[in-house]
Order: sequence, then C-alpha cells, then structure tokens
Amino acid sequence: MRGKGSRSARRGVAGVALAAFLLALTPARIAAARERVHITPKFRPGDTLYYRIEMRTVATGQTTTPIINPEGGTKFSENVDLLVRLDVLPIAGARAREEKTPPGGSEGPVRMRVTYVRAHANSESDAPAFDTPRVGRDYDRLEGHSFEFTLEPGGTIADFQDVDNILPPSANPEQAFSWMKTLASGSGLPRRGIAIGQKWTSEKPLSNAPLTGLVWKAESTYLRNEACGAVLAVPGAGRRRAKPAGECAVILTQFQILRHGSKHADETPPDYLRHGLRTSGSVNGSGESLDSISLATGLLASSTQSSTQHVDFDIISAANGEKIHRVGEVRTQTIIRRVAAPPETNSQP
Repeated sequence: MRGKGSRSARRGVAGVALAAFLLALTPARIAAARERVHITPKFRPGDTLYYRIEMRTVATGQTTTPIINPEGGTKFSENVDLLVRLDVLPIAGARAREEKTPPGGSEGPVRMRVTYVRAHANSESDAPAFDTPRVGRDYDRLEGHSFEFTLEPGGTIADFQDVDNILPPSANPEQAFSWMKTLASGSGLPRRGIAIGQKWTSEKPLSNAPLTGLVWKAESTYLRNEACGAVLAVPGAGRRRAKPAGECAVILTQFQILRHGSKHADETPPDYLRHGLRTSGSVNGSGESLDSISLATGLLASSTQSSTQHVDFDIISAANGEKIHRVGEVRTQTIIRRVAAPPETNSQP
C-alpha cells in the first residue's frame, strides 16, 4: 500500500509540474497565434525600391486548323530576367489629404515610375509558326526606358504613360507588366487583419479566356513570421547587403481554375459571339505562391509563384462550321526579390 501511495504521489507531483510548465508557455503561444496584424503596402513619395524578376514559361501543345500547317510548332520556352527601379511619385491631392494619410505612407492609389535597368529575354521554339504569345520580345524593348503608372489598391495597374512609344500596338501593357500586381499583394488580405494559422479564400475572373465563367479560386494560409533578412545584392555587385528588413509574414496561396455556371450553358464569351464564333471545351489549372511581406511596411520582400494550365477547346465558325481545335499545357514560374541598388545608382536619390 505504501508503495502504491508513493507512486501515486510521485505521479501527482509530475502532473502538477507538467501542468505548471504548460500553463507558463501556452498563454504566450496562444496570444501570439491569435494576434491579428493588418498588412497594407505603405508607399511613401520619394521612396526608391529595386526588384529583380525572373520568369520562365514552357508551353507545349498543338493547334489543328482547316488548313494544315506542316511547320506548326509544338513546344515553346521563354526566360525573362529583369532588374527594375521603382520611384514613388506624388499624386494629385496628396498634400491636401496629408493629415488623413497614415504616417508610414499612402495606402491608396500610388503613382509610380518604373525604370528597366536591365531587361533581357530569350526564347526557343521548335517552329517559327508556334502561336504562343512571346511577351519576352516586348521586354527586350524596355531596357533603359522609364514609364509612369498608377498602382491601385488590390494590385490593379492603370494610367500608363509613355508606353505606346516603346511597345508595339499589338502589345498588352497589363500583360507585359503583370509582375507589378504582386507588389501590392498585401492589399488583397482580409480587412479585419490576419493571424498566424488563419486561412481565407478569394476568387477573380480568368481574363482573356476562350470560355465563360472561369475563375482563379485561391486559398491562402498565414504560415508564420520570420526575419525578412537583408535585402539581397544584385548579382555581380559584390557582397554588399542592405540592413536587415525586419520581420516578415510568410503567406502560402494555393489556387486552381474553376468554372461557374451550368455545364449545359453556352460557354462562348461575348467577344467571340460578336465575331460569329462559338467555343466549347475545357480549361483547368493549378498553382501556388509563397510570399514574404514586411510587417512594418507591407512591402513585398520576395515571392515565388508557379502554375500549370491545361487547355482543350474548340473554336467553331457559326457561318460555315469550320473548326479550330487547341490542346496544350503552359507551365510558368516567377521569382521576385527585393534587391539593393546597383553600385552605379548609389549616388542617385
């Protein structure tokens, strides 16, 4: 009996010690996990930021048309390497709203100037007739040029200036500058703030799609906080590093392409209908993005994105029934990193 009592007493003491240990740690951990933060990009007039952007696209597929093209290509790849300087400019009425603007900088529309310090693209194809849009050729035209634009909350880019003088009329500025939307990734976070471990979803239409009702559906998770690390030096600029950028929120976003609406409904977008065409088939895809965003400024420190899209659709002429069939796959990867100013720009404001 004495042995059993002794063992029970020891177990009781151990249990009390374990409970005390857990009580000492749990409140802090729970508080940290439940603490909500509001992350909004704060761009201040006069700020200068440098980013390096690397993009790779690999497309495979085949297009079948009424006229047989023996030179039609089936594979295309493209690599784009950019170094850009972003200058935050004053916007109209900014001074009048100065008292309402947060001390850290503007949280509304921001007027910016982008300068392509370096812009290089190279591509390979198994046939010159392969019909994948080669956005990289437009990037080659941009090196050494500057453009102004407005970055709206949520990442919309608008009001381009001086683009028409450089890009050809067929170029789509929003496509050529699509990486800019990532800079305002913090604008798309829940307005009530986010806490570590929280998940949320969002949807946006898939633009320029051959079928109606297609959307990107995304599920995001606030994984953790970690040191942003020092701003990386531009390759070839020596070992220089800027001061550490503080703490960053790490957010993982997984997304997929879905179609809303009845499977039996007409899938043809209005633009195709106006030209006497009908479309049908399937478009699907998935991907993910891992973003690191400064908790202090809401500015992007780094982003790694990858996605895969599959298409299998027909475009049919309502007048004569002729059909174009497209089947293919497109894989993309984009890496964006904030970097230090190159040595030759250190003396610039």
